[in-house]
Amino acid sequence: MMTERKLKIIFGLLSIGLLTTLLFKLTNAPGGMVLSGLFLGVMMIVGIIIGCSIVSGILRLIFKQTSFLTILFITTTISFLVFHYQLYSPTLIVVVPDGYRGEINLVLSNVDDNILAVDSNGIGYLNEWTFDKTYSRPIVKQADGKNLDEYLIGFNPSTFFGKGKSCCVGKREIQSLSFKIGTKPHLEDEYFESKSLTELADKKKTIFTELDKHTVIQTEATIIDTKEK
Repeated sequence: MMTERKLKIIFGLLSIGLLTTLLFKLTNAPGGMVLSGLFLGVMMIVGIIIGCSIVSGILRLIFKQTSFLTILFITTTISFLVFHYQLYSPTLIVVVPDGYRGEINLVLSNVDDNILAVDSNGIGYLNEWTFDKTYSRPIVKQADGKNLDEYLIGFNPSTFFGKGKSCCVGKREIQSLSFKIGTKPHLEDEYFESKSLTELADKKKTIFTELDKHTVIQTEATIIDTKEK
């Protein structure tokens, strides 16, 4: 029979273990604005612990024979598991043509299986789940097997993938996750001419999304400015 002491030990170890792995995972999580993913994640963890403490206090009034600490360990274990799932990011293995250098665009698409062998324009295709969950640095290889990790250039120090939008196809846009492959190892940045995904992406695979209000305003402003000139 499972005693409360055993429950406390089991869920205490689980809670501490999940917290430790969360902190490690947050070192690679994307940030927001000027704040790192680790800082934002720690703020979330503090919020979880405070919330679980309040919930545990309420549950303690119902389950009077169970200690507050046992209930707290159980609630934090469940909450940390949910947070782990939210932070999960698959590690993509992208294959590029031999000698390819430039931008890589992984387009939001309707494919069931991700197409990570990019074409000569650096375009691949991600299903919706992968597109929404991916943020971790990918493994990138040439077709001949050469690992290109030292050539990869991310969006910024805290967020590897840039999230871009290409406009417009019938008042709809294409979304993509992007990064660069530099011409030399360990470059921090390198300029490459932007490509129009509306012309290069396979329209049968691509999911076109409605323009948000910012894109509409920007497009309308461009049209007005052109007419004035």
